[in-house]
Amino acid sequence: MAVIKPFCAIRPNREKAEKIAALPYDVYNRREAKEAVRANPESFLKIDRAETQFGDQVDTYAPEVYQKAHDILWNMVEDGSFVKETERCYYIYELTMNARVQTGIAACASIDDYEQGVIKKHENTRAEKEQDRIRHVDICNAQTGPIFLAYRSNPTINAVVDVVKQKEALYDFTADDDVRHRVWTISDREQVCAIETAFASIREIYIADGHHRAASAVRVGQMRREASSNYTGKEEFNYFLSVLFPDEQLMIMDYNRVVKDLNGMTETEFLNQVSVIFEVERLNDHPIRPGRKGEFSMYLKGAWYRCKIRPEDISNDPVEGLDVSVLQKRLLSPVLGIDDPKTDGRIDFVGGIRGIEELERRCNADCAVAFAMYPTSIQELFAVADAGRLMPPKSTWFEPKLRSGIFIHAL
Repeated sequence: MAVIKPFCAIRPNREKAEKIAALPYDVYNRREAKEAVRANPESFLKIDRAETQFGDQVDTYAPEVYQKAHDILWNMVEDGSFVKETERCYYIYELTMNARVQTGIAACASIDDYEQGVIKKHENTRAEKEQDRIRHVDICNAQTGPIFLAYRSNPTINAVVDVVKQKEALYDFTADDDVRHRVWTISDREQVCAIETAFASIREIYIADGHHRAASAVRVGQMRREASSNYTGKEEFNYFLSVLFPDEQLMIMDYNRVVKDLNGMTETEFLNQVSVIFEVERLNDHPIRPGRKGEFSMYLKGAWYRCKIRPEDISNDPVEGLDVSVLQKRLLSPVLGIDDPKTDGRIDFVGGIRGIEELERRCNADCAVAFAMYPTSIQELFAVADAGRLMPPKSTWFEPKLRSGIFIHAL
């Protein structure tokens, strides 16, 4: 049973929410983060990526960078840029992108649920990537970026959300990328109790996005437990900041592949190889997205092709049955020699948010062939996690991205 708790949020004051809210820290490199903070000095990136406050000679992971993040955060609490709630609440967080709406509950999830498998993963994490956020959370004494969680839709939670959304929103702004963000507070005790009880009846929660942030928050909680002489289990470090969305509202975008060379083959030789493995049909010279699971589009030498997975290669296994798995196992590895897509520099990944035309651009610039994938479904993600398995690298691309700085959970 899932423990999803209301919490006393630290949140922007109403006038500053739009300026403070920022995309997650890991969608920027250092140069991009610095430019974003220069353009908007109130952006939460100056806390999430505090190296933006230093010259390039200062290492991104230097101790003074994390201390700077701490100092900026708590100075902004002191000067009123952020409000400290005194009552435990849930929050409704609604995002609208291209007229599609998804509505989640901002809350705190249990690190015990994470460790015991109630909160399920579908990706491995890397210790070196975790270490940065461990230090950030620990030194800031706060979790600043919510974990994107998913659950199977629940009628009780839906009913409370529908009622509360009839009221005036606490925040309502449209960001530079045209994503609208609206937030409501759930403070009514009966509604809070209804949501907490409903989540307690849910057996599985899934990490949709934010595996490294989740692992880092859990590790800080473990460290605090080990250091506590009077541990009770009720401390704030036993929980991590999350936004939980019902499965029916989520959309996973395509995560596409581009490869820099044809492993020594000519275009004709490579196309012949592909035609042996898949059912191949030449389309035209315009970008064509794959229309269903079991097929992908390929761009090669100025032309688009539809490639269908042959019936005998279709698997009911939750991992082997993924289109990205079939492409990797049947083509990328044996034909193009890409055995480990996580480390091979000959392959790159292009999120669907960039558009299918980006694949053409890459092939005209630095790549030889591109593969446009049909998006992995949320049900496929659930099936992999339920089986205790891991997805291949770069299987899912979630949009829109949750903003950091709207909710902060102090430890």
